Amino acid sequence: MIFVCPLSTVETVIAAQRPSHLISLLDQATMITTPQAIASDNHLKLAMNDISAPAAGYATPGRLHVEQLLDFVSRWPQTSPLLIHCWAGISRSTAAAFITLCVNNPDIDEMFLARVLRQASPSATPNKLIVHLADGLLSRDGRMVRAVEFIGRGASAWQGDLFSLPVKLDQD
Repeated sequence: MIFVCPLSTVETVIAAQRPSHLISLLDQATMITTPQAIASDNHLKLAMNDISAPAAGYATPGRLHVEQLLDFVSRWPQTSPLLIHCWAGISRSTAAAFITLCVNNPDIDEMFLARVLRQASPSATPNKLIVHLADGLLSRDGRMVRAVEFIGRGASAWQGDLFSLPVKLDQD
């Protein structure tokens, strides 16, 4: 199971869901230390701002970030949940969750996966740059980008609610 939440609920979700792996997508100033319940090797820290284009003074999501994400989710043994979070649980974390779905369901249509994401989280607004970079690295020929554009901006929210996604999906 994949869980996605905002930073404000990370400790509560860890206590309730007992994930073995954690992905933090935060800017360097707010990056968290590895929670005691998570082994340090099982915590991926991606220091980046929630921006979709370079901006002075901000850490733009880059190819290396996405390569690290792809490597991490590919190595996750799926025997315990994966928790993904960012500051609000709306953009960076939902991009990472969508990418994780694409990695674990390579034969399922990206539009279907994006609709699953939208159904699970009305506020999900995946960061387009992160998705674009993953689309290229996974050789998806723009399908991931088009799927995220198709579901569009999520419902306005100060922060997203905790939601979960199954790792493996059946399109039928």
